[in-house]
Amino acid sequence: MIRRKSLGLCGLPTMALKVFFPTCCSLAENGLLVGRWIPEQNSAVVLAVVHFPFVPGQVKQYLAEVRRAAQVEVSVLGSWSNSKPAKEEKSLDRFLEDLGTIFSQDPWIQLSKEQGSKFWSCRATRKHPGGGDEEDEIVLVYYDQRKVMLSQLHPPGAPQAREAAASLGRQVENASELAAMFDTVSQSKPLFMKDQYDEGPVKLTHWQSEGVEASIIVELVKQASVPTCVLLSFLLSLVSRVCLSRALTFWPLSFIWSKLSTCQQLRHRLQHLQVLCSTGKAPDQAQLMRKANIFVSILLDVTLGILLMYWLYQENRIGHLANALIPMADLVAEQLQDLLQWLMGVPAGLKMNRALDQVLGRFFLYHIHLWISYIHLMSPFIEMILWYVALSACLGLTVALSILSDIIALLTFHIYCFYVYGARLYCMKIYGLSSLWRLFRGKKWNVLRQRVDSCSYDLDQLFIGTLLFTILLFLLPTTALYYLVFTLLRLLVVIVQGLIHLLVDLVNSLPFYSVLLRLCRSYRLASGVKFRVLEQEAGKPLRLLMQINPLSYGCVVRTYRLPTYSCYPKDSWGSLCKKLFVGELIYPWKHKGEKQD
Repeated sequence: MIRRKSLGLCGLPTMALKVFFPTCCSLAENGLLVGRWIPEQNSAVVLAVVHFPFVPGQVKQYLAEVRRAAQVEVSVLGSWSNSKPAKEEKSLDRFLEDLGTIFSQDPWIQLSKEQGSKFWSCRATRKHPGGGDEEDEIVLVYYDQRKVMLSQLHPPGAPQAREAAASLGRQVENASELAAMFDTVSQSKPLFMKDQYDEGPVKLTHWQSEGVEASIIVELVKQASVPTCVLLSFLLSLVSRVCLSRALTFWPLSFIWSKLSTCQQLRHRLQHLQVLCSTGKAPDQAQLMRKANIFVSILLDVTLGILLMYWLYQENRIGHLANALIPMADLVAEQLQDLLQWLMGVPAGLKMNRALDQVLGRFFLYHIHLWISYIHLMSPFIEMILWYVALSACLGLTVALSILSDIIALLTFHIYCFYVYGARLYCMKIYGLSSLWRLFRGKKWNVLRQRVDSCSYDLDQLFIGTLLFTILLFLLPTTALYYLVFTLLRLLVVIVQGLIHLLVDLVNSLPFYSVLLRLCRSYRLASGVKFRVLEQEAGKPLRLLMQINPLSYGCVVRTYRLPTYSCYPKDSWGSLCKKLFVGELIYPWKHKGEKQD
């Protein structure tokens, strides 16, 4: 019968000695328990078992070498006995107790696995200053050394979860205890380099005693990656120098490069490749995880781009798309012309200013004529342009999507022009009316002090102001209608481009490697542990099985999300509506690096 219960470390008896024992050592032969004693938490972390026979001096020398290499205070914690025969029980117990005087560990832990029983006997004796020994109460915690070794703990006290931990009482303290235990195992790699099958005076049992998985393949990949990274790093540095050359920093080119989404995406991927091909060793696990996420993101991006390119080149889909583009442009132009003819009449029964209506309508109709003539002029080259655009998908799906966004911006440039003309004209009238309204109230705008001050006007100024106010007021409905229609068209184009940018941002920033790691090997990303209480027997120590709680998917994404250049709303909804009302130009999608107004 097994009882399940979730406990924190503070849920264990505070005065009890916690002994963390690896399950992989339960079948080890008789020997010594090697690990780290953590006095702050009154706990001992067993890392390995040293087998008999051994020479105590050689064991001490070996542990001193491990301490220098691992920077962890590894020492002999006690003795381990595995199913000892009854006739040898007394002599072996006496011998194991004598080992405590040789290694002078206090407290001295004695673990004994009884033959034919699943319960272990466990003692921890301390030397009393006045003479004699006293025993501690023990809690025996079994843990999977392989999972703890390979996992990365994300305690509530970490920067990504500090706010959540503020309301959880002693969880931060528990996290420090867990971190000490996890760090002890993860920093003891030099101890795990030697096992029971190696030649030498010291033979150990630990999680790698059965052999290192795929060690030859890993070593070959490491050896091949160094010259490859050096070559790629050199090529990328040349490309960066060309991109940063003075010929490309002058005004027209620098302005175009900063506005094209394709150039921004290529620059972003170039930075990712430079991080990926750097020959320096990652300073910590977070940097290593970032490199892995960048690698998987680029790999997935290129794979999706190649699949898109393969689909476009099949069955002459590019030719069909090029043939459908001209009729589609003609259809859009026809719809815009019909819309302008409707606006030049009596739209929705509204009586417009006839003269201004005709001037604006013919002005916009001429722009549509210029745009459709430009499209027909480019029609012989459209298929070739689309062919090269599809070829660029081999650089990644995000590059293809960025090119699509730029193509949409170029094909809808006439709509952008309509919006700018209408917005400027409408904004000029709104600000003119507001300024003239201040004139009637005896106010004026102080440019130097940026405030409204009182002012006295003469009769001529009031007459001219009244005349201008009347003209602007009666022309405002015609201008506002054109502005409203073209603003809606512009917002429709912006929404389409925004959806494309969000998809690019998704591929650029999502930590695919971390999500796959959470899906396939959830113990690698740990948010904490839980304890399962095993079957107990009177007179035996409390036995717990430690299991790793995986990090939630949302926390994985928030913790390992990659930074991106992508576009986000520049203004709040209130500010955006205000700008739309007064006719100011809006650019709802902007790059992160740009300053806010």
